[in-house]
Amino acid sequence: MRDSPRAATKKSGAAFPAAPDIVAAALAWLEHLSGERRASRHTLDAYARDARFFLAFLAEHKGAPADAAILSALAPADIRAFMARRRTEGLENRSLLRALAAVRSLMRFLEKKGLAKTDVFGAVHAPKKPHSLPKALSVADARDLTRAETRAGEAREPWVLARDAAALALLYGAGLRISEALSIERDRAPIGAIDRIAIAGKGGKTRVVPVIEPVRRAIEEYISLCPYQLAGGPLFVGARGGPLSPRILQLAVERMRGALGLPASATPHALRHSFATHLLGRGGDLRSIQELLGHASLSTTQIYAAVDKSRLLDAWRSAHPRGRDNSKSN
Repeated sequence: MRDSPRAATKKSGAAFPAAPDIVAAALAWLEHLSGERRASRHTLDAYARDARFFLAFLAEHKGAPADAAILSALAPADIRAFMARRRTEGLENRSLLRALAAVRSLMRFLEKKGLAKTDVFGAVHAPKKPHSLPKALSVADARDLTRAETRAGEAREPWVLARDAAALALLYGAGLRISEALSIERDRAPIGAIDRIAIAGKGGKTRVVPVIEPVRRAIEEYISLCPYQLAGGPLFVGARGGPLSPRILQLAVERMRGALGLPASATPHALRHSFATHLLGRGGDLRSIQELLGHASLSTTQIYAAVDKSRLLDAWRSAHPRGRDNSKSN
């Protein structure tokens, strides 16, 4: 039988090693997360576990169960010592960030009840968020996602298939974000001899992006099939003629992903990552790719160097005789 929310909360918060008033308030905190904040059972368990670790550490560190006096007098060194302890217990940055979020949440709740102070956290630097490398598609898979023929079996009008293919072609062929592609107006469409377009990216920064001929042809094909009058409005429209929702393109990619046997990481945004990774793999320089993507900082673009290096290692392992030897031994 599944526990009631109250029973689940008490179970999550069992054995808080602290003074009675802190234990009662910590249980109320979990009730608050479960009720008003609608936290999942998984989140409740994780936050309760992190809070227990913190209170147990303080009991050992201070030589007494944590009470209002101890929690109100915490120094930055105490928080740093807690982080150091958790690191020695094997926590990596992602888990440590979650632990700090749990402790801050508890302390803010206690502060409202006059049982703690949270200004100590302002003097503590949180660990850096781990950077997850963008997952680029292979050239063949990226091309398949941008071809209307890939969805030939779907019961959809030809203009809809052409529309989705043209929009996705802009993500892979020009490195646009999905919002940038859908913001293009019909009167500025890169077709015919117009081989570049001005895009307003994040922060209102405008960049000029070249549009290669295959992408321009895809857009022309869509315009020729579209049943709506596009002049004076957005280039890409939905089934009823209004602005196209990004969710429509996401669903289109989800359907193709299933048909092509691609992983969940194959998304519209992965096409933008693939644009950058494939350019870099063919000799493009980081500074130029930065400008094409509209990144404010070169450091943001440099993650693609790591992606390309990873792809090179994968190719080496699969193609080099010694690489095949290594893969057999693993």
